[in-house]
Amino acid sequence: MSLIENIKSAAKGKYKTIVLPEGEAERTLRAADIIIQEGIAKLILVGDKETISINAKQFGLKNIDKAEIYDANTDSRNCELVDLLYELRHKKGLSKAGAREFCKDPLYIGPLLIKLGYADGEVAGAENSTGNVLRPAFQIVKTAPNSTVVSGAFIMVLKDKNFGQDGLMVFADCAVNPNPNAKQLAEIAIASARTAKAIAKLEPKVAMLSFSTKGSGSHDDVNKVVEATKIARTMAPEIQIDGELQADAAIVEAIGKSKAPGSYIAGKANVLVFPTLDAGNISYKLVQRLAGAEAIGPVLQGMAAPINDLSRGCSINDIVNLVAITANQVK
Repeated sequence: MSLIENIKSAAKGKYKTIVLPEGEAERTLRAADIIIQEGIAKLILVGDKETISINAKQFGLKNIDKAEIYDANTDSRNCELVDLLYELRHKKGLSKAGAREFCKDPLYIGPLLIKLGYADGEVAGAENSTGNVLRPAFQIVKTAPNSTVVSGAFIMVLKDKNFGQDGLMVFADCAVNPNPNAKQLAEIAIASARTAKAIAKLEPKVAMLSFSTKGSGSHDDVNKVVEATKIARTMAPEIQIDGELQADAAIVEAIGKSKAPGSYIAGKANVLVFPTLDAGNISYKLVQRLAGAEAIGPVLQGMAAPINDLSRGCSINDIVNLVAITANQVK
């Protein structure tokens, strides 16, 4: 069974409720039909009820009537959402009238439904930019306790099974933070280890990457990774983390033994934490294109509830897969 099939199977056992704010869109509806048919998750589709019904019939979809639909014009919970948003944002200058307007926006409705306990997670972004998806998420759901940073991880499925754990690895941060400080980098490492365990079922071995291995180079950028490693070990002593390591020392056993003798991670890493967004984003794309790896994600980490962002070029299967991943992130 493939990784994504395992993820779907695990999601079916959880049967969590995921809200899809772009509920009128064709790709979302086609994905929702598959999700419901396969029993991956319960769904809340946000949009005009009549439009959703008409579109579902037009596309020949058979299962959409089994999804819950949140229509801001008619749903009895609208006042509850308005009150919550006003409570959360009035100190920032939001009026009650302003809260009512925001509660017509599906991208605000989704996080509010999560905050009120009507949904467990959200998937959006097929029709909206990352900024528009994440802004209300940060305002309403916010970051997880003891977390100050949100990051994006990719699960990399490699053709060469000699790397990672049988060809599975997690790369982060590849999506959000341009230049995290040492504390943020430590949080990203811990979150990535937990993502690896929860979604890819890996026993995480985390390498904090740098252009230096164990003092071979000297620079402020190296010092940041060294400090991040110390912080991460203190924050999560149960997680296997080592650094600073060069990429080859992290993933090639012979080189790891040579460059970092005695390291319990060198040559065995399955979670790679990059020092900057430049490094992470470039690396995952190169591995994806040059090595023919499958890149699953980004999976957003550090939110108080799982909210994941799609690419606007996503496929129907991408939506299905990300809903399954989101369901598995629910605690």
